[in-house]
Amino acid sequence: MRFVLAAIALMWALLVPAAVQADPADIAAASRSVVRVVLIDQTDGQVALIGYGSGFAVTPDLIVTNAHVVAPLAGNPTMRVGVVPPQGKSGYFAKVVAYSPGNDLALLKLTEAGTLVPATLYAGPVDDGADVYAIGYPGNVDMAQGLSMADLMAPTTPVKTRGSVSAGRTSKSFDTILHTAPIGSGNSGGPLLDLCGRVIGANSFGTASANTTDSPFYFAVSMREITRFLHDAGVTARISGEPCRSLADLDRADAERLAQARALTDQQARDAAAHRDAALEAATRQAELEVIASRENHLALAGFALLLALVAAGAAVWFAQQGRPRERSAALAAAAVLVIAAFVAWLTRPAISAIDDRAHELVAKAQPSEPAAVPSPGASESNLICVFDPPRSRVTVSDTADVPLDWRADGCVNGRTQYGLAGGTWSRILVPGSEDTVSIANFDPASQTYRTERYLLDQETMQKLRANRAKFKAPSCGADPPAVQAFGEAQQAMRALLPASPNERLVYACRPAAPGPKGPPQIP
Repeated sequence: MRFVLAAIALMWALLVPAAVQADPADIAAASRSVVRVVLIDQTDGQVALIGYGSGFAVTPDLIVTNAHVVAPLAGNPTMRVGVVPPQGKSGYFAKVVAYSPGNDLALLKLTEAGTLVPATLYAGPVDDGADVYAIGYPGNVDMAQGLSMADLMAPTTPVKTRGSVSAGRTSKSFDTILHTAPIGSGNSGGPLLDLCGRVIGANSFGTASANTTDSPFYFAVSMREITRFLHDAGVTARISGEPCRSLADLDRADAERLAQARALTDQQARDAAAHRDAALEAATRQAELEVIASRENHLALAGFALLLALVAAGAAVWFAQQGRPRERSAALAAAAVLVIAAFVAWLTRPAISAIDDRAHELVAKAQPSEPAAVPSPGASESNLICVFDPPRSRVTVSDTADVPLDWRADGCVNGRTQYGLAGGTWSRILVPGSEDTVSIANFDPASQTYRTERYLLDQETMQKLRANRAKFKAPSCGADPPAVQAFGEAQQAMRALLPASPNERLVYACRPAAPGPKGPPQIP
């Protein structure tokens, strides 16, 4: 009984789709975009920290925060605003370039050289009860740690809290998201994230009550307000509307798809075998009739020839008795020919074993001719257009536009980039010097599938990967197979430095491109 219950539980777990779970790597990647916004007063050479909040980068030099965080700057010429990222060596000074107290939003711009990691904004609907994360710099945590002013001005990892959305209620002043992810003084302006690490709001304020038993709730400025604010400020941010899906869901769906494809292939093979068996059985019956009829015809012909030979032999005897030697010789010759014909007819009768051969001939004639095989992309150069496949993809930060791909059998892509070959897979690992993102692109010629996996990493990991990547040189297009193989193996070694799972996976289904001028290559 216990075994039956366990089996039922296992079947239920396999059949019921699992809820999307937050990947810590996604939340950690999103934290790279969160900054501490500090207000500094510089009077008579003295520097004093007046207050601080949080914010998130929407471009490499623009930061969204709450209007009330930077409100003290108004009319105070000795006060400056600074931005302290979570990683690096120092912060940057900034200035207010857009201010909207009506919806508690402000936009800051760096006034000195610096580059921040832009966050991705989610423009889709936020479901009631959805799990969310609030990220920022709550002051009570800083106080508990005993951080000094110098500590607050140094790069520090932000604090993450988790809660859920309580939709259906908003503030009267502007559109907000009500949620339960705890925030405190200092979280103001920090992002509210979905489980894929995308910004769905900017935390603004919380409920207040003298009754300590009341449940706390918090409000975040909605994405509707943020996108309108950025549009009015002329800012183009990174926005995604794709639903949040876990890689586990994608892997499970791919496994189910492969299982279904294998089951379909097996069923088709069984159907084809059954059809061949039925066709062979019918052909065998027909061949049996044909062979038996042919044997009977040969036997009848042999018997008839022997009968005629006897008649001719009797005629020869009669001609001899009549003293007619010429006719006797002709009759004997005819008798001899007829005996030989009978013998030939007997020997050339089809054997019973010929039934099987005749049956296979009939089956072969009944089968339609196969169409000419279409060359695969792996066999020759192919000009393809790769179309984004949403059900097989997980998108967090990237554009999903269709991309062209010129593929050559030696692994040369778009005539300029050589892919490495390892384990039967063509791939290229890209480690840029100016962006904390590693991309692995691979192409499967057999299925005509192009896939890109991206890892959003911290600066320390990126430095290790850049140092490792500098140890070997990518071969140029058209390199000999040993060099391509060595390149592929070197890239495989770099995978050990990457997290177990990427932050996003983009899958494209490729097909032959329509004739016409080619656009600029978009796949590296």
